[in-house]
Amino acid sequence: MIIKTLSVTEVNNYLKKIVDNDFILNNLNVKGEISNLKVHSSGHIYFSLKDDLCKINCIMFRSDAASLTFKPKDGMKVEMKCRLSTYVKDGTYQLYCRQLKQGGIGDLFVQFQLLKEDLFKEGLFDEQYKKPIPSFPQRIGVVTSPTGAAIKDIINVVKRRNSFVDIVLYPSLVQGEGASEDLIKGIEFFNKNNTVDIIIIGRGGGSIEELWAFNDKNLAYTIFKSKIPIISGIGHEVDFTIADFVSDIRAATPSAAAEIAVPQLSEIIDKILNTSDILKRSISRILSLEKNRIGSCEKLLKTYSPLELIVNEYNKIDNLKDKLNKSIHKRVDNTYLELRNANNLLVAFNPTNVLNKGYAIIEDSKDRIIRDLEHLRKENEIKITLKDGSTKITISSIE
Repeated sequence: MIIKTLSVTEVNNYLKKIVDNDFILNNLNVKGEISNLKVHSSGHIYFSLKDDLCKINCIMFRSDAASLTFKPKDGMKVEMKCRLSTYVKDGTYQLYCRQLKQGGIGDLFVQFQLLKEDLFKEGLFDEQYKKPIPSFPQRIGVVTSPTGAAIKDIINVVKRRNSFVDIVLYPSLVQGEGASEDLIKGIEFFNKNNTVDIIIIGRGGGSIEELWAFNDKNLAYTIFKSKIPIISGIGHEVDFTIADFVSDIRAATPSAAAEIAVPQLSEIIDKILNTSDILKRSISRILSLEKNRIGSCEKLLKTYSPLELIVNEYNKIDNLKDKLNKSIHKRVDNTYLELRNANNLLVAFNPTNVLNKGYAIIEDSKDRIIRDLEHLRKENEIKITLKDGSTKITISSIE
């Protein structure tokens, strides 16, 4: 028997023909747990169906999905009517779901929810414990697989945003046995050496089983105790793990984690330039205000300076001096007039002048003026004052 050499396409088409013509494979009832669920914008639903040992990829077209009475979720147990077929282009097989019936919640999803609730009660998710991310990191530590797409994405994003930032990789398993322990060792390594500013932990997308290493309780405690801020970039935007809730910031993807950790260099430069302009304007404004304030102080100093005060006081003293001199002169003039008037009165009423006219002043022995004869009769000796002198006379008789 001669066996014909077939192309890859011919092999895949042959397998598809065999599978599509099998009655059992075209009328399957399969039960399992949904994982890695993706609802495409077209309306098609892509997911995996798994049990304790195996999994198989599934697709439900938009026309069949329109009849669903519930919203499928990761971890949900379901039963579905479907057919098995081969996708010729990739040479893979998958289940094409026609009807889906809800059957419960998967064991891994239950474990995830229980652990999430316990850690929430312990406060590991509280915002008050979240550490701030440095604004200008110089070195970033990455705990992930050295061969995965995540580290490549992180390196590309970091170098594109700021080539001056260093990346230190701690190679770690990100799924399967020992992955959680590797992730813990990576975080502890960076904390022990304290050589990085930020730690990124993560990996690319996958099913809940593939991401299960990030749902480890001990890893959660290690992230919580880390003194270095941690950004989680695990899976895709719809994937959530315990590590996401404990980390200081959760990024939708590893690339997004790198964007959060590293600021754009051009934005930093623009910010520095803007800050410099603001600082220059602020300094200029302050200098202008201070210049005006100094000018005002200078005017006040001139107005209230000691020299100005002394000059003004000298002027006051001169004014007071003039005023005093005028007052003195006035007082002297007034006194002179008073004295002159008094002198005129004295001159007018001077007894000497009367005596010059031939009158005389007669006084008794006690220098009292004798004004009448009765008084004269009582005296034996009198004093007579004339214009050129006085004399005492003894009275012998009075006629």
